[in-house]
Amino acid sequence: LEAEQLLDGRYRLQSVPGDRVALPVREEKLSQLCLPPEVPCELVWIQQDPVPSRASRRRAPAQALRHELRRLLGGSWSEELERDVPHAWQRHGDLVLLGEDSFRATPWERLGPALWETVASVLGARRVARRGRVLPDGMRTPSVTLLLGQDGWVEHVDNGIRYTFDVTKCMFSPGNITEKLRVASLPCSGEILVDLYAGIGYFTLPFLVHAGAAFVHACEWNVHAVEALRRALVLNGVQDRCHVHHGDSRQLELRDTADRVNLGLIPSSEEGWPVACRVLKKDTGGVLHIHHNVETPPAPTLVLRGSPEEQHPTEDAGKEMVGARVRPEWQRWAEATATRIQGLLAELHGQPWCTSILHVEAVKSYAPHVHHLVLDLKCRPVLP
Repeated sequence: LEAEQLLDGRYRLQSVPGDRVALPVREEKLSQLCLPPEVPCELVWIQQDPVPSRASRRRAPAQALRHELRRLLGGSWSEELERDVPHAWQRHGDLVLLGEDSFRATPWERLGPALWETVASVLGARRVARRGRVLPDGMRTPSVTLLLGQDGWVEHVDNGIRYTFDVTKCMFSPGNITEKLRVASLPCSGEILVDLYAGIGYFTLPFLVHAGAAFVHACEWNVHAVEALRRALVLNGVQDRCHVHHGDSRQLELRDTADRVNLGLIPSSEEGWPVACRVLKKDTGGVLHIHHNVETPPAPTLVLRGSPEEQHPTEDAGKEMVGARVRPEWQRWAEATATRIQGLLAELHGQPWCTSILHVEAVKSYAPHVHHLVLDLKCRPVLP
């Protein structure tokens, strides 16, 4: 059975005597539970209170905030004000980041600083900021106003990694968490990596902290993101294994250096493909992680295995190959990209190269029917 069919999500995993863990199995599924004889287990009954849902955990502070604001405003409460109070927010340490539509109505103005002090007190924060629209400056600079507090620098911990950034200058993308976790699990021990779009270190840091990369060349042109990345490298104690290249990654002078290249730019990283091909080690090649947004109308799924360009399979390549459930549009994009990269490499080096699809990862979806995908593409020269 699939885990979500077997386990009852209303209850927690619980420790029991003997260094064991009790799993909350659905009662109606017990008859279908088949474990091999060598797995030591027994059936136990434990009285537990249900785990509060994520929605209910958010609802409680939102209700408390409304109650306190009603008290502050007295009898002037209205439906407009009700809609203006946020239902959700981002939390970064002691700073709460509100959505751009929060507290825009005129009556809030007469509360002055008391409004933001109340918000901070109820939500357990010391600082409050409000997000605006992302500026169209090519760097996705946020338009954030600090409403309470003097400093926008925050720290955010993801998967044991400490990120730091100024919320008024840089964005944090929580939607990439699945890809950051996947990157952290890649076997990069002893490898040299190039991260062409490093930002504040979304992927640079997992490569260094968890994946065991020997060294990372991190490229970033936003001066505020560069400062954040340098601070985070120190926070995580990996500053000696990373060189930050401040500037346009298309002008990167590195060649014949990388075992692996990360191209984490959407909606397309295509402008970085020639650079990625140039920095790969010319004698042994390596792996490219290519990000792209692909339009995906509803369609049946099929299994993507390998690329037809794979001409010289090796034992290691076979171990790395992972069948991934992908849609036809994803397969067509992956194969077209593999062919394009193969041509770029052959043109650059004046000899044949082969490319093979290792994996296609769906990171997240955008409406309508657009998916952020990552193609893991193995590239190597064809030996004479």
